[in-house]
Amino acid sequence: MTSTAGVVSRTAAYLLDGIAVVTITGGAAVVVELLAVLAGRRPSGLGRWVLVAIPAVLLVYQVGFWALAGRTPGMAVLGIRMLGRAGGRPSWPVALIRAVVTDLFPIGVLWCLVDRRHRSVADIVARTVLIRKE
Repeated sequence: MTSTAGVVSRTAAYLLDGIAVVTITGGAAVVVELLAVLAGRRPSGLGRWVLVAIPAVLLVYQVGFWALAGRTPGMAVLGIRMLGRAGGRPSWPVALIRAVVTDLFPIGVLWCLVDRRHRSVADIVARTVLIRKE
């Protein structure tokens, strides 16, 4: 049996994915800085660029996972899957549109509370649905 994903599960998945992206991006920056120091170079201040890179990495992360697997690792942990209009995985353009709307307007998830089909603003714009497998 399946049902649509609600605000809490969507938000929890988004936070899990955000933690993963911050950990991966920050860890990569630390490794690069350590290698530079070991090579005898001064630290480059790469850490400042990580703050700029995190939103871009999150966008690529979401688009890639949504288009290839229909869900991100955070969504998989919570048993959520994204379906496109045809009922399968979303296409690359649909995944990109949904990621941009989700990342620029994260409060749009609250629309799930008033939409009778429990869709967020990103779902409506990208014509997707998030389902939970029970």
